[in-house]
Amino acid sequence: MFDVNEIRKDFPILGRTVYGKPLVYLDSGATAHKPLCVTETVAQLHNQLNANIHRGVHYLSAEATALYEQARERVRCFIGAAEREEIIFTSGATASINTVAYAWGLDNLSAGDNVVVSEMEHHSNLVPWQQIALRKGAELRVLPFDDEGRLMTERLPELLDNKTKMVAVTQASNTLGTCPDLRPIIDAAHAVGARVLVDGCQGVVHGGVDVAALDCDFYAFSGHKLYAPTGIGVLYGKREVLEEMNPFMFGGDMVDSVSFERTTFAPLPLKFEAGTANFVGAIALARAIEYLEGFDVSEVAKHERDLLDYCTERLSAIEGVKIYGTAEAKCPIVSFNVEGAHPYDVGMILDKLGVAIRTGHHCAEPVMTHYGVSGMCRASFAMYNTRAEVDALVAGVERAARMLR
Repeated sequence: MFDVNEIRKDFPILGRTVYGKPLVYLDSGATAHKPLCVTETVAQLHNQLNANIHRGVHYLSAEATALYEQARERVRCFIGAAEREEIIFTSGATASINTVAYAWGLDNLSAGDNVVVSEMEHHSNLVPWQQIALRKGAELRVLPFDDEGRLMTERLPELLDNKTKMVAVTQASNTLGTCPDLRPIIDAAHAVGARVLVDGCQGVVHGGVDVAALDCDFYAFSGHKLYAPTGIGVLYGKREVLEEMNPFMFGGDMVDSVSFERTTFAPLPLKFEAGTANFVGAIALARAIEYLEGFDVSEVAKHERDLLDYCTERLSAIEGVKIYGTAEAKCPIVSFNVEGAHPYDVGMILDKLGVAIRTGHHCAEPVMTHYGVSGMCRASFAMYNTRAEVDALVAGVERAARMLR
């Protein structure tokens, strides 16, 4: 049985007080807290198994290497990739997307080509494509969303053509919570010969993914939103696509042989993992995945949906509160504003009440532009949140509304 009170015991930070108030942490969309099993794994690795991987014949190096490669296999199974070599460890989703933008984009985009991104993308899945397009003389096209936050996929035929080389789209909006139906987008992109990169940062946490069934060419996510440490991320790529790509970062561990005349590169996945890998982060990510796999996915989804619906209902009842993103398919993210109040002011009042939310443009300025606002307040939920915490948020927003209007 799913028992949120038992789950909360795995996250000691949730027992903290802030300004003398119990911490109500509603910012897991930015970074999730880590269960004890993950933080203990990190400590154990530093204290008992600190050795560089792939480069030593001594015991510690061999053991660390084995655990690192086991972590790769666990990630492969978790996201449904066909082969272990399709899993590349990076420093995060931003590094994963930039790897594709530079290693794939520089060689495959030409003047007159185009890249399609959605209007709701995080800057990390927009700016790299914008900059590569500028460098190569390609066009950046935008798939819009409507005021409910629904991607207008009916506009795809006018955006996609035989010059479209890449479609970059989120699995779940970090601002609106919208979870687009990706398969029609991917099929339409493939029909014109384009590749597809999916930003899975929010989606992999809330509902997961099967990249083989989805048929995307690339998939990127960060560990720290998945209850793992910061500084570790994953790039999935179809093997045949990765094999064709040249690395764009060079250094140790990604080479086969080096001379002053010529360098050859290591096979997948190492050719995209230059330098000393964050083996501690990768192993801790595997531990976080193991922790998550101990729960019934449907029960977690049911709990998070209950929080989403309850929060939406209660905030909607407050006079002057506007919620952004009301599409039916959503992950547990609620973005809102209080009429006449700046989101930073609302966030600061909530903070003094012990309630942590995100305020600002959420690294998605085009979304703010769409709605004609400078920023929003955002409450994002995780498996460890409760209805009582929603009540604390609502009470804080009601107080802020009275003070600021």
